[in-house]
Amino acid sequence: MKRSISLVIEGPAGVLLVRRPDDDESLPGVWGLPAASLRSGESERDAVLRAGRDKLGVEVEPLWPVGAAEREGQAMRDWAVRVVEGAPEVPQPGDGTQYTELRWGEHADLAPAARAGSLCARALLRAVGSSW
Repeated sequence: MKRSISLVIEGPAGVLLVRRPDDDESLPGVWGLPAASLRSGESERDAVLRAGRDKLGVEVEPLWPVGAAEREGQAMRDWAVRVVEGAPEVPQPGDGTQYTELRWGEHADLAPAARAGSLCARALLRAVGSSW
């Protein structure tokens, strides 16, 4: 099973959203949460720390799991995190999906991603009692 985590970063202007590139194979151009797949033997906590650095260029502190979603062969857990150093910027120079833009938005802004099949968007919307 492919296991992944996503970062839920809340601030005064809402939740941090990132836009996937238009040539992304699974969710092209969709606004969602920063996420990463766990590497072999990697804990969720370590993946959260890595995602902060590799996807946003920041150091984060994992706070607590927010929600989870699954479908055949895939499991996603959203993690509330706090940025402890740096300011989020995209794209970053690392491997894997690099986001093209970021912005602060409302939870409801994740509804299109949830409809497109984004597990992290579905997990967060369920956790806050919203639908898509």
